[in-house]
Amino acid sequence: MSLLEAVARGNCPSPFFEEKLFTDGGFVDGRLCQIAPNGATCCMPCPIARIAYPDSFYTMSTAAQWVAVVSTISCVFLLLSWIVLPIEKTSRHYLSISLTVGVTFMNLGFVIPLAARPNECYDAITPNSMHTSSVCAASGSFLILGGWCGVMWIFLRALSLHLQICWQVVVGRNFMWFSQVAGWGIPAIGIIVALVLSGVSFRFGSTCHINHQNSLATLWIPLLVFAGFTIILQFATFAYCIKVYLVSLADGAASTEGSGLPSYAQSIKTMTPRQAYRRVKRVIQLQWRGIAIVLIIVTDVVFFSVVFVFQDNTVQQVTNNPHLADDWVTCLAFAGGDKTKCLKEARVMVVAQATVGAVLLLLAMNGLWLAILLGRWSMVTGWAELFMHVPNRNKREFVSVDARIDDLKKDTLTPLSPVAQKSALRSPRSPSAAGNTDYADYYNTLVSQDSRIAGNIDGRRTPDYFGQTARYHTPARSFSSPKPPQTVTWEMHPPSGEAGAEGGDNKYVNPLGMNRF
Repeated sequence: MSLLEAVARGNCPSPFFEEKLFTDGGFVDGRLCQIAPNGATCCMPCPIARIAYPDSFYTMSTAAQWVAVVSTISCVFLLLSWIVLPIEKTSRHYLSISLTVGVTFMNLGFVIPLAARPNECYDAITPNSMHTSSVCAASGSFLILGGWCGVMWIFLRALSLHLQICWQVVVGRNFMWFSQVAGWGIPAIGIIVALVLSGVSFRFGSTCHINHQNSLATLWIPLLVFAGFTIILQFATFAYCIKVYLVSLADGAASTEGSGLPSYAQSIKTMTPRQAYRRVKRVIQLQWRGIAIVLIIVTDVVFFSVVFVFQDNTVQQVTNNPHLADDWVTCLAFAGGDKTKCLKEARVMVVAQATVGAVLLLLAMNGLWLAILLGRWSMVTGWAELFMHVPNRNKREFVSVDARIDDLKKDTLTPLSPVAQKSALRSPRSPSAAGNTDYADYYNTLVSQDSRIAGNIDGRRTPDYFGQTARYHTPARSFSSPKPPQTVTWEMHPPSGEAGAEGGDNKYVNPLGMNRF
């Protein structure tokens, strides 16, 4: 023991320190102190987890943080795939995207301390808080925000599934806006309330957690309430599915054997049990990944909340009644601070290491579960196609940027065939076409309009190849059928009393019957 440590201990035996020798910096309420028989107030060294748990505790905590790193990478891959790749490759949905963002926030609560390696203690007996450590503020805020987002978006996902299966409600744009407001608004309010009324500090491990003061009202009870609603909705949906299945077994109606879904004219509310079962079965086949995600994350959140609340209450009971730790304190005093000889007595103050490790690993693995259940192999092939085709496409666009416009002009304004060109040179108003003036002008107007519309390419004005005086001419031959072209003579009789009737010099051509054989 160094001279500085001996002075700091004052009248307290090893490994304790006398409180009056320290300032009021850091999170003072996080100190664990007790009055010694000699009247000195002796405090546990900081961090308490280093003497309450074996050395493998921090190894386990570091392993959970590395798992969180892999989980974060998986979430980033999903988010980038949903943003960059087309929807047919990813089947993206706003419920999946928002849930992945929330899980990423939660993972950052473990990744930031791993990268920053923060000092957990302000001094020998006082832990750091969000006011004395920026890393503590960041990790604690991301952990709380991620927990809130995860709970809210799995609740909204369970609600969406429940409405679709049990109430035959097609969730649409209104539900999407409601989800966005509730899914992000409630977590934003929750984290503000938690940080203002409770705050975060280093409780155990290198990640900051919410303080005991007002923590039940500001965080744990609201989280558990929404988690409880999610469980109720999920089990209600399962109960309805089981009911529909059992009823469908007794439905032997021959009319329900033909189709799995009701017809367009049939109301959903009049579905037979067999049709209802098939509809529910189809929805579950499409949504089973979302159902699994809801169950996994809600289990993790409830498990974490229960374990941490129990741990927090135990430490607070020792703070309020220091005599509960007399056996452990006495053991440490006689062992000269050797924690390995007193780990058995420390169990009354802390949660078992295996339980804490399970909680940390489950929270850190949420991103991996998202990648497994929401990810698709088509995302991998989509990225491969993107990297293989993008350079070639960019090169082609760079070389032929003007050619692309020319191709578009060619596609839009196809040149006339030689036969059509010759026909176009003829005047449609031949002497034999008397009485057809109105229809010819009508077609001329349409052709002129089409040519003007086709001339506007990429915001540029192209030449009007047909001209304002282009006229419509009925082709003498038709190649629309596989038959060889034949010469067809059109002879129609005009209405009586008009020029060109039977017995007249001109033959009347009916424009409405030009394409009839």
